Amino acid sequence: MGKDGARGNYLALKKFCLDNGADLFGIADIKDIKESFKLLPQNLENVDRAVCLGVRLSKGVLGEIEKTPNYLYFHNYRTANIFLDQLAFKTANFIQRRDFFALPIPASQVLDWNKQNAHLSHKKIGALAGLGWIGRNNLLVNKQFGSGVRLVSILTDMPLKADKPLEDDCGACRACIEVCPAEAIKENPSDFNHIKCFEKLKEFQRRRLAEQFICGVCIKVCKGKK
Repeated sequence: MGKDGARGNYLALKKFCLDNGADLFGIADIKDIKESFKLLPQNLENVDRAVCLGVRLSKGVLGEIEKTPNYLYFHNYRTANIFLDQLAFKTANFIQRRDFFALPIPASQVLDWNKQNAHLSHKKIGALAGLGWIGRNNLLVNKQFGSGVRLVSILTDMPLKADKPLEDDCGACRACIEVCPAEAIKENPSDFNHIKCFEKLKEFQRRRLAEQFICGVCIKVCKGKK
């Protein structure tokens, strides 16, 4: 299938996903990173594209966060993940009905909390798909929604035009550094302290502030770029 077919597939898939509730849609070329995925290699032999979908979190709910997470945010976070998993399921079926391979990856399924490993990194795929960049807070930052988004990915061999990564960063914004309760966020995104962050998440859970390892404080202040 040529470039016209790949573009046609892209447009049809994008329309389907946006019509079904996605706020963000992008296609990533994953040829250079798929070896890092914790999936069966034979399943990915002919797979070189990932569909990355995003939905925004409630601005009103994020506004209720102060210095710790709360149950309102936890519910919104969990609801977004459930919605994304359902959307990924529908999207995979859309692709499969056209006789192509599709592997939906759960929006939030951690395999090892201590190492913070999942099957793959949705935020890295989102960055490759042009949906944003990895910010100082170690999250995807979208120009419109900041870090207030949740993501899901579908791996596929469907011929699709790939989007280009953005040449952008957080610039002069350091809002997340100032509010991080774990002091885990540094000037350079690569210096983000995963251990400090996870220790603070465990503290929040011990205090029964949420039923999952989440925070949301840096997400609240991340505004992207207008």
